[in-house]
Amino acid sequence: MADLIPQTLTIAQLGNPVLRQIAQPIDNVHDPSVQALIDNLMATLLSSNGVGIAAPQVAAPDQLLIVASRPNPRYPHAPEMEPTVMVNPRLLSHSPEKVKDWEGCLSVPGIRGLVPRYRAIEIEYTRADGTSQHQTLTDFVARIFQHEFDHLNGQVFLDRVESVQDLITDQEYLTRVLPAALGQQS
Repeated sequence: MADLIPQTLTIAQLGNPVLRQIAQPIDNVHDPSVQALIDNLMATLLSSNGVGIAAPQVAAPDQLLIVASRPNPRYPHAPEMEPTVMVNPRLLSHSPEKVKDWEGCLSVPGIRGLVPRYRAIEIEYTRADGTSQHQTLTDFVARIFQHEFDHLNGQVFLDRVESVQDLITDQEYLTRVLPAALGQQS
């Protein structure tokens, strides 16, 4: 029987083999264990100051991710959106244009990387209630989806960084890069 109170789960860290495994499709989104995983994943995301999370990050080998852009200490200028649960997501198409921007990861604490991602993507997925959704995402929200979708394929953002020169610590990012991007003195 599923827990009635969502639990905050442990987030797997870089080096844990679970992060390199390919996630498997979910057959029945209505299964109580799937619904409990969704609730627990949401609780874990909200408690971690993340803007997205994928099931493999909590050692669940399932094609499930949540995109939840919102301003927080890690991403102070993220756009606000309702958290969106995506079961068995698929990337259907993408813009030709890629944009490089800084990413961090709950599974790779303390490091940010300058990662090229498609500016716009077209996706489809199943919602937590079992209905199908087709959507176009752009800019930061598209970046979150692509980052989390990589987790379903056993990849982390470090796999997409083009050069080690494109890596920085969180401390340097928050004290030097972010203020400069906002036109502030560091």
